[in-house]
Amino acid sequence: MSSEARRQLLNAVTDLFLLDQDPTEPSKAHYGEIALRSLPHLEDEARKAYAGQVAAVPSLPHEVAVTLAGDADSEVARLVLKLSPVLTDTDLAAIAVSQSQHHLVAIAERARLSESVTDILVQRGDRTVLHTVSANEGAHFSDKGFDTLLERGGKDAEISGALAKRSDLTPNRASRVLEIVEGLSGGAWSKPADEAATLARRARQQRLEVKLLLADLGAGKRELDEIVTMLAEEDRAYHLAEVIAQASGITNEQSLRVLLQRDVSGIAVTCRSLNLGTEAFKSVLELRSRRLLFGARDAEGDLKNYAGLDIATAERTLRFLKLKTKIG
Repeated sequence: MSSEARRQLLNAVTDLFLLDQDPTEPSKAHYGEIALRSLPHLEDEARKAYAGQVAAVPSLPHEVAVTLAGDADSEVARLVLKLSPVLTDTDLAAIAVSQSQHHLVAIAERARLSESVTDILVQRGDRTVLHTVSANEGAHFSDKGFDTLLERGGKDAEISGALAKRSDLTPNRASRVLEIVEGLSGGAWSKPADEAATLARRARQQRLEVKLLLADLGAGKRELDEIVTMLAEEDRAYHLAEVIAQASGITNEQSLRVLLQRDVSGIAVTCRSLNLGTEAFKSVLELRSRRLLFGARDAEGDLKNYAGLDIATAERTLRFLKLKTKIG
């Protein structure tokens, strides 16, 4: 009944649970019951260590993920909020409206964020939250959310500079951000206005560059492998998704989703159907490793599986996914 005995029990059961890559529902329910009964009796450091072990596990019981993500200690919740594929938008929204700013920062770091979640982040978040979410290429903003973000953080050159760098800005949003950036005066904000303006101009140049790359790709002047490798090495996830979307005939949103979701199968099938070479796909995996905190061994295994993936099978799978599931 001691805290240490419960910690040892939970660790032992977790080790066994993680050995099964596809646990049955009864197995998940049984494991979840043990975890939920043990967690309230563990010290903060023990809960933090456990959360770090299971944060990215896709088979983690939903109630366990929600419990960890809503832990009052943000250090326990942080990695689960940032990495867990189990948490839904509803879960994230509930935590975002009730927990601390540290919790909100962790949510803002997720690889993908829906408009419903960012609406809450930009309304409740402090400066750190606003900067984190504005710089997150995987965060999507509603018109209302974007207006709130500009209203609350636009006059901070670090936040407006991050917005100006975003690859997904519509012309209307880009002009509004640039107007704010160019109107800032140095010294009043966290960064000089001229630096923010430089970032804005660079982002605008990059958006133009991608248009030219797409035109070259369509005209056969550049190889897809070359473009993918360049964008992946420069960590330009949104621009990379844009190129993959045009080449494969899916939407930018679908392309970004498969690129940044933890399951590699969607982006592997998409790239294989385009006959993307293994070296170019390796650069895609390296981008994913940086964004999603994967280990080198994960990337090695994914690259080996990709090399053995049949192109015809990938093409059929992509067609099926486009018609039936809209790429997950």
